[in-house]
Amino acid sequence: MAVKRLTDEQLMEMLELARKADSVELKLTVPAADHRTAIAGLGLDPLEAQIRQVFFFDTPQLTLNAVGVVARARRIQGRAGDTVVKLRPVEPGELPAELRESPNLGVEVDAMPGGYVCSASLKGKAAATDVRAVANGSASIRSIFSKEQRAFYGAHAPEGLKLKDLAILGPIFVLKQNFEPGELGRRLTAELWFYPDGSRILELSTKCTSGDAFQVAAEARSFLTEKGVSLNGRQETKTKAALTFFSKQLVAAG
Repeated sequence: MAVKRLTDEQLMEMLELARKADSVELKLTVPAADHRTAIAGLGLDPLEAQIRQVFFFDTPQLTLNAVGVVARARRIQGRAGDTVVKLRPVEPGELPAELRESPNLGVEVDAMPGGYVCSASLKGKAAATDVRAVANGSASIRSIFSKEQRAFYGAHAPEGLKLKDLAILGPIFVLKQNFEPGELGRRLTAELWFYPDGSRILELSTKCTSGDAFQVAAEARSFLTEKGVSLNGRQETKTKAALTFFSKQLVAAG
C-alpha cells in the first residue's frame, strides 16, 4: 500500500519549522520483508556496526509519552553512554531563550514519508556502568540525568510525576552503522532495532539543513530505489514501537 504523501500545505508547515530548527533528519522505515534485500543492496556489514543498548523510562500506562515527553538512556559500545529528555512536538520559537541557547539542546525536524515532527532534545552524558546500575536497580533513574535535564523534565512532565516514579522500559538492542555510498556522496545511518518478541525495525536516515532538505530527499530517494529499497512501507518510529511493547509487558505483569 502506497504511503500517503504530505500535502502542499503540510510541506510548507514542515519547511517553516525546519527553518527555525537546528537540523533536519530524513528517515525511512524499511518494510520487514525487505530487510535482507536492503542490507545486501546497501552493502551493510553487521561486524562493522556499533552495538547499543537503549532504555526508556515511563509509567506502564505511558503517561509521559501521552504528553510528548521521552526520557531515555543508552549504553554504547566503545564509548560513554548518554541520556536525553525529549519533548515533541515543539514550536522552536516558543522555547525559552535560555534553554534555546544551551549547548546541550538540539531542535530537529524528523521527516519521513507521510509525516514529520519537530522535537527538542536535551542531552547529557552518562557512564555505561551508571546506566547499567540503573537498569539493575542499584542506582536511581534520577542519578543519570543532569540538573538541566531534570529541570526540563519537571517543566513538561505531568505534575507530581517524578523521575523516581518511572518504570524501566527495555532494554532494546540496536546495531548502528554509519556509511557513505560513493554514488550518493553523503553519510547515511542504518539502525536495526531488535525487539524481544523477535520483530525488528530497520531505519535509514540522513541529516541535512532545511535549505538542502528537498534536494537531499530527492537524491536519497533515487539512490535507495536503485538499490531495491522500498519507499512505500508502513512508517513506524523505533521509540513508539519500543514503548508500546514494554508497556504491554508491564501492564500484564501488574
